[in-house]
Amino acid sequence: MATVDHVPVLRDRVVALLAPALSEPGSVLVDATLGLGGHSAALLAGNPHCRLVGLDRDEDALAIAGDRLRDYADRITLVHAVYDRMPEVLADLGIDAVQGILFDLGVSSMQLDLAERGFAYAQDAPLDMRMDPSEGLTAADVLNTYSVDDLTRVLRVYGEERYARRIAERIVAQRQGEPWDRSARLVELIRAAIPAATRSSGGHPAKRTFQALRIEVNDELGVLERAIPAALGCLALSGRMAVLSYHSLEDRIVKQEFAAGARPEVPRGLPVVPDHLRPWLRLLTRGAEKASAAEAADNPRAQSARLRAVERIAA
Repeated sequence: MATVDHVPVLRDRVVALLAPALSEPGSVLVDATLGLGGHSAALLAGNPHCRLVGLDRDEDALAIAGDRLRDYADRITLVHAVYDRMPEVLADLGIDAVQGILFDLGVSSMQLDLAERGFAYAQDAPLDMRMDPSEGLTAADVLNTYSVDDLTRVLRVYGEERYARRIAERIVAQRQGEPWDRSARLVELIRAAIPAATRSSGGHPAKRTFQALRIEVNDELGVLERAIPAALGCLALSGRMAVLSYHSLEDRIVKQEFAAGARPEVPRGLPVVPDHLRPWLRLLTRGAEKASAAEAADNPRAQSARLRAVERIAA
């Protein structure tokens, strides 16, 4: 299996944020969304005492990452699991706490490039969109069974699609004659549903709908809401966690969880804060950091990336 040549988003900054926690012998990094293993390869190369536990719900990604990381085979453990199962995975491995955690919430280039996975709107493919092709509803199932109201909610909330109801009504009307199964037909419907003036700006007209369907199919926001607090609970004292998100709803979940742990749980101005109410997290990024203009121009996936990181400063 060939090694994939792909520079992950904000790689150097992610390494700089996590490396200080990974320098000691026995340190453990969890890459909760291993993907193609680009971030992990850089972190393993720069931190020779670090051990990696890599999680991914996509078995194809695990196989490719395993090949990419073969030079570190004695320091890696790869697990087929969704990232909200991190505490369970670590318990099974006999690991009580870890020094570093990384989430990269973007869809990997491998998944986008494989037509049969149905993530990309630029090529005709089965409407699947499952990160783990072995279980769960497909995008076709959603399109063929959801009501107009439910489809409108998915497209409006997860895709921020201005014409959500118009698209949803046409999806439901057309499935009466022929069930949905291919992406090209859906792209044609979306293009026809969106006014020409709107289609001329803002990128591909199907982008928002496909994003919304992917989030719904994989319960991405529900999983993330469970995963972030669970992962923070796995951090050792002085451990660090970084999250790359690509959607405002994802970033909001991360921001709120980090902020909650980084502020005292007492009224402002209290002269003495009891130890058990002091903040237990320290923000390592000022707001959400973005890729440089040069990186965004070189790697379109970096354009919407938002990076946040924290350090655990108390039990």
